[in-house]
Amino acid sequence: MTELVPVTPAPDSVPQDELFPIREVARLTGINPVTLRAWERRYGLIQPTRTESGHRLYSMHDVEAVREILGWIERGVAVSKVGKIMAKNRAAQVQVKAPLDDPQQGEYGQWRDQLKLAVSAFDEELLERLYGQIFSSYALPVVFQDIFLPFWKQLLQVRDDFGQTSEWLFLDGFLRARITQRLLLQRAGQSRQLLLTAFNEQCRELELLVAALMLGHDQIGVRLLGPGAPLEELTLVCEKLQPVALVVFSNHAPTAELPKRLQRLALTLDCPLMLAGDAADLAQDRLSGSPVACLGNDGRLMQKRLRQFLSGRLDT
Repeated sequence: MTELVPVTPAPDSVPQDELFPIREVARLTGINPVTLRAWERRYGLIQPTRTESGHRLYSMHDVEAVREILGWIERGVAVSKVGKIMAKNRAAQVQVKAPLDDPQQGEYGQWRDQLKLAVSAFDEELLERLYGQIFSSYALPVVFQDIFLPFWKQLLQVRDDFGQTSEWLFLDGFLRARITQRLLLQRAGQSRQLLLTAFNEQCRELELLVAALMLGHDQIGVRLLGPGAPLEELTLVCEKLQPVALVVFSNHAPTAELPKRLQRLALTLDCPLMLAGDAADLAQDRLSGSPVACLGNDGRLMQKRLRQFLSGRLDT
C-alpha cells in the first residue's frame, strides 16, 4: 500500500465563494479530474474540502499545489515520491521562515501585486522603482524567494491570457540584467572566488543567477560558467581558475548516473565539489558519505551550508 504523505492541508475558514469545483481546477491546471482524485486517494497529495453532499472543493492553495506537483513530475520525479519531497521542502521553509508571521507574508503578496501592475503595463520605470524599494526593505533571501521568484514562476507557469508570455519575458530580462550587475559588483576585488555552473542546462538562467547571488558574500565572489558545461571539462576549468569550491546547480530530478559522475569528478578536483538546487535534495541520500556536499535548494540555507563546509564544520 502506498504511504500517504499529506502536503496540502486545507486552509481554515476559506469562504465558500473562494473554493473551486474539480472541473474548474482541471481547467486551471490542465490535470483531468480522474488524475486529481487519484493524487488525493493514492498519495494524499491534495486534501480538498467536501460539501455536505460529498463534492470536492479546492482552494487556490490547492491549485498552486497541483501546479507544483506537475512541475516535479515534469522534472522526472515519480508521482509516488513527490509527496515526500514537497513535505520536506515545506518543513525546511517553516524552519527558515519561523520568525515571519502571517501579516508579513501578506506584505510580500502586496509587493507582488504591485509588481504585477508594473509588468502588465510593461512599465520599466515603475518596475525599477519597486525593485529598489524591495531591496532597501528586506534581506536578500526574502527579496527573491518570497517576492520576485514566486511572481516570476507564476508568470512562467500560468500563460492562459494573451500577453502573459511577453510579460514573463519582460520581467525575466529585467531581473537577469539587474542581478548580473550586482554579481559583478559583488565579485569586484574578491581574491577568493567560487565557481558555479548548471548541469546540462537543468535550470533557467535566472535561477542560476539567483543562486550565485545567494552563495556570494563579503568574503567570496561567485564566478559563473554558462549552463551546459561538460562535467568532464570542469577539472580543466578549475585548474585554470583555482576556485575555493565548485558548485554544480540543477533543478531537475537527478538521473541514477549523476551521483556517480559527481563522485568521479570530485576525485579529480583540487577544490571541494558541491551540488545545489532541487537535485541536491533529491540526491542527498545517494551522495551521503561521498566527497560531494549537498547545499540544498533554499537560498537561506545554501550560504549557511557553504560557509560551514568551507570551514570544515559540515560533513558531506
